[in-house]
Amino acid sequence: MNAEGLEGFRDFVDSRSSALLKTAVLLCGGDQHAGEDLLQNALVKAAGRWQRIDEPEAYVRRILYRQQVSRWRLKWRRREVSVAEPPEAGADVDAAAAAELRLVMREALSRLTARQRTVLVLRYFEDLPEGDVARLLGCSVGTVRSTTHRSLARLRVLAPELAAIGPHGAPDVPSRDFSPVEARP
Repeated sequence: MNAEGLEGFRDFVDSRSSALLKTAVLLCGGDQHAGEDLLQNALVKAAGRWQRIDEPEAYVRRILYRQQVSRWRLKWRRREVSVAEPPEAGADVDAAAAAELRLVMREALSRLTARQRTVLVLRYFEDLPEGDVARLLGCSVGTVRSTTHRSLARLRVLAPELAAIGPHGAPDVPSRDFSPVEARP
């Protein structure tokens, strides 16, 4: 890699690594160290082809997704159990509630299968359409839909306290409790 390419790669890593790390950690079920490893491996692969990459962020994200898919396709993998650190004393009540919600979500996500977690991260954190998720994971749109449905159902069982929270922190009204007949005056 020439000096100009090296400088461009460094600029990219400086500007986008924190966002890419968030995605990598979520793909790894909240495991910070595994997410860092996943991102580092993706950046190493991207560095080797840096001069030929048109859209660097899309390229690195694709590497992240594919590496994670490869990880959960392995038959044997070493599992590590992460333990949450106690919250700091004197934290704001809202900050404490948000931190507790993140811990509940992280725990629930870590108890999903890697495939379920990956589909949820791609669909809801990365906000990718079903077709893009299917293309990235090498499966059909129907598989993405059914996996999303089963993953959300399992998430509701694992963390029922999340069911009361909507997409932006507002109370969520479950769609299965609504009946058009009941809504008529």
